[in-house]
Amino acid sequence: MTTASWLKTMRNVLDSYSYPAVLIDVDYNVVATNKSYDFRFGGLSGHSSAKCFFISHGYQRPCDLEGETCPMQEARDSGHRASVLHIHNTPQGKEHVGIETIPITDDREQVYFIEVMKPIREVSAEPIANKMIGRSRAFNVLVDLIQRVGKTDTNVLLMGASGAGKELAAQAIHSASSRAGMPFVTVECSGLTDNLFESELFGHVRGAFTGATHSRTGLVQSAQGGTLFLDEVGDIPLHLQVKLLRLIETKTFRSVGDTKPAAADFRLICATHKNLSDMVERGEFREDLYHRISTFPIRLPSLSERIEDLSLLVESILLRVNDKTPLRLSEEALKLLALQPFKGNVRELKNILERAVVLRDKDLIGQDVIQRSLDLLPVSLAKESNGGSLRGLAEQGISLETLERRYLTELLGIWSDKAQVADIAGCSLRTLYRKLES
Repeated sequence: MTTASWLKTMRNVLDSYSYPAVLIDVDYNVVATNKSYDFRFGGLSGHSSAKCFFISHGYQRPCDLEGETCPMQEARDSGHRASVLHIHNTPQGKEHVGIETIPITDDREQVYFIEVMKPIREVSAEPIANKMIGRSRAFNVLVDLIQRVGKTDTNVLLMGASGAGKELAAQAIHSASSRAGMPFVTVECSGLTDNLFESELFGHVRGAFTGATHSRTGLVQSAQGGTLFLDEVGDIPLHLQVKLLRLIETKTFRSVGDTKPAAADFRLICATHKNLSDMVERGEFREDLYHRISTFPIRLPSLSERIEDLSLLVESILLRVNDKTPLRLSEEALKLLALQPFKGNVRELKNILERAVVLRDKDLIGQDVIQRSLDLLPVSLAKESNGGSLRGLAEQGISLETLERRYLTELLGIWSDKAQVADIAGCSLRTLYRKLES
């Protein structure tokens, strides 16, 4: 078979893939494409061949020389298929793409590679609302883990500091799963009191307790067929953890006041900012429950660990804060932001930018405005208060509960919107009300 006829045959093979696919030779030349690739990426633009690294990334040399993993190189070295995640240039902008590379040989023993490209819709490499956003290496490692575990029903434990985006990550896992068309139900564990725990999770029947005038469907039943997301699972009191363990182990539950068990069908994702293994050592978290929920642990990188994503996140947040005006930051303002420790992660960045939007006089937000925004922190725990610093407060014997209530009261004095106050404080609206009422 001639090379021309073999390539014609391979084009037919490529067209059997529903996703974009290309054929690459050992010199990185894309020598054939399928119809899906031509439709999404514009084909080879009239050229008979082109370097894959230039088409996909605009690089002048192979990906592995640019600090990325080259899937073709991995497949060549191993002799087997290889899978990686890359960010490709597309007519729609930059997109995350999962690449599967398969080595093949022609009848003259020349090696080629089929690369199949699956666009990843659950995250974005461009500014967009309500999705995880990033292009950094740390972010791409996270996306790869999400894609891999999303295809399974494995229990996932998301770990990371407050504001790192654990709920968005949970939603991305759900969207990447076979349950994507079913409900995604969030349980805010920090807001569940002893009295509410069973009723919220399992529901109750009419007359189960005083005030139960109607039957109520619990969150477990609401998540039937979909995903149950337990946010801040480390806040569940020790004596209630056995009820969650029983639910996970038996996949059955009983509504409060009911005698008949019901089957539960959900995919479990948990999240926490606490170190659960340390809590197990201290006897504050059940070891058997910990092992049940942490089958596949994923640590979310902090914003400081992916500071390369800062400008992209800034652009995205500004679009969400004001989508009618093209706001942007000056280079000096962006450099000032990059120096911040961002202990509150993306949530803290969002608060800084929202304050800056209020303080600005023009569409280009300068360094001076960002500095004023940084100076307008709701409460500086390091500042003098009644003649004393944090050490002074400790010496006065002020409890953590009192200090927390004072902090929330000061926030409410600055922002009247309780939902915004809850976001700044890093808790749910339900938890905020509970803390204010205590």
